[in-house]
Amino acid sequence: MGNDAVRRLADEPLDHRFKGLPPDAERAGLTVGQLAAEKRDLHSGGFTTPVLTLDAEALEHNLAALGTYAARHGLAFAPHGKTCMAPQLFRRQLDHGAWGITAAVPHQARVYRAFGIQRIFLANELVDPAALRWVAAELAADPDFRFVCYVDSVRGVQLMDRALQGQPQVVDVVVELGAGEGARTGARTDEDCRAVADAVAGSAALRLVGIAGYEAEVPGADPESVHAYLRRLTALAVEFDRAGRFAADLGEIVVSAGGSAWFDAVADVFAELPELSRPVLKLLRSGAYVSHDHGWYTRLTPFNRVPEEGGLRPAFRLWTQVVSRPSPTQAFVNAGKRDIAYDLGLPEAELVRDALTGEERPAAGVRVVKLSDQHAWLETEAADDVNVGDWVALGMSHPCTIFEKWPLIPVVEADGTVTDYVRTFF
Repeated sequence: MGNDAVRRLADEPLDHRFKGLPPDAERAGLTVGQLAAEKRDLHSGGFTTPVLTLDAEALEHNLAALGTYAARHGLAFAPHGKTCMAPQLFRRQLDHGAWGITAAVPHQARVYRAFGIQRIFLANELVDPAALRWVAAELAADPDFRFVCYVDSVRGVQLMDRALQGQPQVVDVVVELGAGEGARTGARTDEDCRAVADAVAGSAALRLVGIAGYEAEVPGADPESVHAYLRRLTALAVEFDRAGRFAADLGEIVVSAGGSAWFDAVADVFAELPELSRPVLKLLRSGAYVSHDHGWYTRLTPFNRVPEEGGLRPAFRLWTQVVSRPSPTQAFVNAGKRDIAYDLGLPEAELVRDALTGEERPAAGVRVVKLSDQHAWLETEAADDVNVGDWVALGMSHPCTIFEKWPLIPVVEADGTVTDYVRTFF
């Protein structure tokens, strides 16, 4: 069912909903698949600016890199799908060995199920009664569907138990250990975690299957403090197992952590886990790797610390066009906050493509200094750095807020040929 649903995305007609795509494709009544089959050139094939692209080679490299890393370290992998919300990329992540896909909110889980995802890890406490009943119905309708979510409070457990009364299926939960005072979600102390586990034990609607957390929220995170937090997490798993807190009918115990900044620390600490009473599903949840970026995660990726283990490549490029050049030191391109991720820093000018000759050159001397809704303000060093009509490629930080602005993204080969389109569902 899932693969069929993904394949049907190619049948979607092209129209005004999709920014940057060739207007003549809509006039011709083309579908996404038909346009992909034409293999148009990005710069001469009728695409309009601004247009976001994904580099085909970088995308495949990144998918393989984390799949290989997880396998090498004995980690199961449930990449966080909120990064891209793209079923085609979910399918490729699964093809590269992912155990399942992580979600943050019920809407994301519903998208996953619409495209046949059989294992969902929801990294949040789920207390919405309607959403819980939907989960229970999905579990009842499909015996092969696996769903796990966080619990981090006694009250949350009580609300979940009340919402699930009368439902035929038990919902699997993991206790979330918070990363410390001032961090984000999670039970703050080991004693708090024990109280949450006791509450789960008193619920007929929930089953405790493991322990989880998010190490990037450790206040002032550094290698020492992150490793210490992760060892608290694994120690709690060992304690709960020895105390018989996990459900007696479990086939495996879930221990989960891992964003995109500290998966090397997760691999280190999870490798230290002693043998438990049942096999352990050591579940990594990094998501931003799929596209990587030109700033934030380029600086934070663990591959900077362990380059011998691999590396990631920025896959995004936003092609914009110079629409005004009012002075030798100032220019404006036609993309702004509506098109550009900017929550983790301004974009960086990467390339300039000459509007007359088609020649590309590095964007030396060109800086983005400000964003308006529909313009990026460029500062230039020389009058000939850019000219009206030139295409300027921008690199951006934070994949999660890049993907969400573009419902259909061309995938481009090294020679500029567009061979596919990635559909997002935010």
